[in-house]
Amino acid sequence: MAKVPVQFTLNGEETAEFVESGTTLLKALREKIGDMSVKGGCHQGTCGSCSIIIDGDLRLSCLTLAETCDGAAIETTAGLARGGVLHPLQRAFHEGFAAQCGFCTPGMLMAAKVLLDRNPSPSREEVIDAIGGNVCRCTGYEPIIQAILSAARANSVNAA
Repeated sequence: MAKVPVQFTLNGEETAEFVESGTTLLKALREKIGDMSVKGGCHQGTCGSCSIIIDGDLRLSCLTLAETCDGAAIETTAGLARGGVLHPLQRAFHEGFAAQCGFCTPGMLMAAKVLLDRNPSPSREEVIDAIGGNVCRCTGYEPIIQAILSAARANSVNAA
């Protein structure tokens, strides 16, 4: 297979790599770049565990070809914490016991971040809708929903 050059910004850092044509972004991030924060679950686009943010939109990295991301801004959970300080969503997930096995957590965090970036004060129903593409087999979703609402409240208090 032909190698394709791909350049993008990953969590604020310029990144360049050669990937085989047809390589998924999930595989490129994990195997070529070493960002192990992105999880592969079903590899069919149905579980949401591989969700990342590309140019502000939630995308499934298992269905996105790396070569289509040339010039894009990509965010993964590896880029959420800054300077050793957890992102408010990560802190809320930790404090609210919203991550049990942790496998769905990266996708849930990315879905929640997109939601809060667009709507800093979502309703419970909007949170449920935002994480609807992510499957969790451990928590029953309630701790996740509460953690996202808690992070939204904390952000609104900090912004005031």
